Amino acid sequence: MSKKTKRTVGWVAFYIFVAAFVVLLLLPFIWQFLTSVKPLNEIAEMPAKWIPSYFHGQFYVNVFTKHPFARYMLNSLIVATSATLLSLLIGASAAYALSRLHFKGRAVLLMLILGVSMFPTIATLSPLYLILKNMNLLNTYQGLILTYIGFSLPMAIWLMTNFFSQIEKGFEEAAAIDGCSHFQTFVKIMLPLIKPATFSVGLLVFINCWNEYLYSLTFMSKDAMRTVPVGIALFPSNYQLPWGDMAAASIVCTLPLIALVLIFQKNIVAGLTTGGMKG
Repeated sequence: MSKKTKRTVGWVAFYIFVAAFVVLLLLPFIWQFLTSVKPLNEIAEMPAKWIPSYFHGQFYVNVFTKHPFARYMLNSLIVATSATLLSLLIGASAAYALSRLHFKGRAVLLMLILGVSMFPTIATLSPLYLILKNMNLLNTYQGLILTYIGFSLPMAIWLMTNFFSQIEKGFEEAAAIDGCSHFQTFVKIMLPLIKPATFSVGLLVFINCWNEYLYSLTFMSKDAMRTVPVGIALFPSNYQLPWGDMAAASIVCTLPLIALVLIFQKNIVAGLTTGGMKG
């Protein structure tokens, strides 16, 4: 076998492996979508049928007519967007300081910041509940936003510190020569340089907030204040388990995340490669 043939066979095998891997990753989403368009009598059939006998869209209608799903979507959008923007604002400021200030114990502080994100959610649930209760922030957007900022900030600071560290100090020196203050340098020079990285970190934070379940379940007991994951989990009643409605709702709530990735994909890809940037 010639080298050219071996190379061709290798590439073919690689593409087959990648295609199989992608299909494996998409399999749960595909199954949910097919379940959401099956007639009710075919959902529980054994053996299960992949392709429905005809496409049935009633479950998507049920999601918005039998449940306050539009309200759940709005709640998730408000909380996730607010928490993401505030986390990026605070995280970028802290990360810039940590990347430029060299002091004793800096490495320890960074490890502590990362360590905070390793605490299991259940371990912080009771203390946070008592704090929010004493502050009258249960069943409010503010209470959940503050909670989400708390568990998103460590990741945002850690990642953005690395991005800032890759930028040469020559940019700041040139800005200082031109008369820029530290604040002007940060806003007008440094933030635009890490714009792609900001999109990447922001997307990760937004997805984490959008999909979070336990805090929202505990702190938002009123139906009108529930977020999407909690709302879907509470679709079942004492008398039925609406698999079709739940499948349709899971597809609908995934669409905003897919849209965000498609809209900002260039910035996201650029952000993933920002770590290698030099001035």
